[in-house]
Amino acid sequence: MKAAPDHEGEAEIEVDWAKAELVEPSPKKLISLRIDEDIVEFFRSQGKGYQTRMNAVLRAYKDAVEKKG
Repeated sequence: MKAAPDHEGEAEIEVDWAKAELVEPSPKKLISLRIDEDIVEFFRSQGKGYQTRMNAVLRAYKDAVEKKG
């Protein structure tokens, strides 16, 4: 009898780690930024890593504007 998987969701996928590349994050620039209190509280309420998520939202906006031309 086969044991049940130890997780729920999609089945595991095969990964060829020989082709994997190490991508190091770019250094961040420390700035002072004024943001509405409700915006900061929204991101903080999402838990640890809120500044990273804020950065991701800003990057998505930047990429969309650049793509639009």
